[in-house]
Amino acid sequence: MSHDKKLNILIVDDSGTMRLMFKQMLTKAGYENFVLAVDGKDGIKKLEENPIDIVISDWNMPNMDGMELLQWIRRDERFKMIPFIMATAQGDKSQQEKVRVNGGNNHIAKPFDDVEIALKIHEVFDVKPSGDEEVKPREREIRDGKVVLKIAHIQITDHLALGIMKHLIEAGELNPEHFELETQRMPGWNPLQEVLEKGEVDGAFVLAPIAMDLFAFDTPIKLVALAHRNGSSFVRNVNYTAALYDNLKSFYKYKVVNIPHKMSIHNIMAHRYLTSLGLRPGVPGKKAIDVRFEVVPPIKMPMIMKENDDVAGFVVAEPIASNAIAKNIAELDFVTSNMWKDHPCCVASFRDEFIEEFPDAVYEFTKLLVHCGMYVESNKEQAAEIAVAFLDPEKKIGLTTEVLQKVLSDPEGITMNNLYPALEDLDTMQRYMVEEMGIGVMIDVEEFADLRFIEAAIDK
Repeated sequence: MSHDKKLNILIVDDSGTMRLMFKQMLTKAGYENFVLAVDGKDGIKKLEENPIDIVISDWNMPNMDGMELLQWIRRDERFKMIPFIMATAQGDKSQQEKVRVNGGNNHIAKPFDDVEIALKIHEVFDVKPSGDEEVKPREREIRDGKVVLKIAHIQITDHLALGIMKHLIEAGELNPEHFELETQRMPGWNPLQEVLEKGEVDGAFVLAPIAMDLFAFDTPIKLVALAHRNGSSFVRNVNYTAALYDNLKSFYKYKVVNIPHKMSIHNIMAHRYLTSLGLRPGVPGKKAIDVRFEVVPPIKMPMIMKENDDVAGFVVAEPIASNAIAKNIAELDFVTSNMWKDHPCCVASFRDEFIEEFPDAVYEFTKLLVHCGMYVESNKEQAAEIAVAFLDPEKKIGLTTEVLQKVLSDPEGITMNNLYPALEDLDTMQRYMVEEMGIGVMIDVEEFADLRFIEAAIDK
């Protein structure tokens, strides 16, 4: 059935920051009527007191979590037909399946924006409930004997080698024989994951744990190369002063740390660091924690921390952290290479059908990616100028060549001169997430990584 923007939306989230963000995003999307609840028990109370047309609930909450609330609603004759969207940090595919099996109408993983949440509401009322869709191969365009290669990315320095490739092709300094490159800049990890999963692009620069999770749940993709190594920073709120706190442990305790995605190296690094301080970090739920992880869009992290004293820090890809430091919002705690030297983060992944049909294009792309990674290492000033135009073409996030050049010149920062994936690194990453953090599922990394192209590119 169709719906109008005046429907009554019950928002359930134990984070005051997230409840405010929900209202802001939904208001921007044109919705007007909201009822707020702080956990599942409060959600039931609000359901019994108010006419509600749809529930949008966080998953991980104390007292009664979102899954328990969903199950209660589906058992109650009064409310069992109310549409339910789980909006949560639980971004892995196994959790999405749990939502579907328990009667959820849709699922959206944090971080998201007004466009994404509005689309999920439209899907509930206008299209169909969530569920598996058959992904049909799309027709690929051939121009002058070259396949049009569509690659998705987001606005972080991690994906600069792709921007360098695009720039050098447009400048005529590179002339691929087998493909024409089209890049698709996405607003965040979730829409990027979706276009890769649905086959709307041929490949993507994506967080390695996201790619591995998609692979685990039968999305036909392969890793062909790393996008970079290192490149992220953990920063703390400038409100920290040694005079007010005994140590960093006392500063972070009972506060919030923002991460860009549950399935990320950033989540791993934040967990390792805070655990090393003697803290118990995680998302709210049944397990006792004393540092709360919240998933928010990377480009919004500095402003969220500036406006919320309870946000003690965040971990994110550059140049966002350096930009926050330059604006006196944050102070550097550590760069992630301090904790794990030369660690992987984002990977270049291709869909299987593209690899099978156009292996020459995949090889050529991989070869040029290696070349462009070396270009960044050798031409940092020019790379910084290209980065601003590629990552912030609409001047919305305030990047400058000075900040980018500083990021690229940091000896402990991002590197792109070795894009060969070490399978033991990928295995270390997934084992920490599964065994220490209890998220994700194990995969065969040898099946996930197709190293033919990077091996040939390096040999050449």
